[in-house]
Amino acid sequence: MMRSTGEMNTERFCPRYQRAVEIVGRRWSGAILRAMLAGASRFGEIQEAIPDLSNRMLSERLREFEAEGIVERVVVPERPVRVEYRLTEKGRALNDVVEALSRWSQDWISVEAPEQGAEQTTSV
Repeated sequence: MMRSTGEMNTERFCPRYQRAVEIVGRRWSGAILRAMLAGASRFGEIQEAIPDLSNRMLSERLREFEAEGIVERVVVPERPVRVEYRLTEKGRALNDVVEALSRWSQDWISVEAPEQGAEQTTSV
């Protein structure tokens, strides 16, 4: 929580903050949000944007986001029926959080190159 002076509340434990971190911090959640914020809305588009993400994991995360009110599942009555996953206002409000985390990762996170085992910084 923010105080009126703009300072962060220094409570030792904030249940709202903890819940927020648990929601967006689950495996693949950040990548899925990032893909959706970039415009992906169909299951295949989201999966294509994220290497190694299984159908099962994507389905599970989308259901969790839907239960949290971050994503809405929209059935478009076409032939064949099309299903889209759209970020709600609550979901779109995560844009600044995702962008801030992306900037932070550029400055502070290194990843190993799969073939050489050498460290390198990757674009997020």
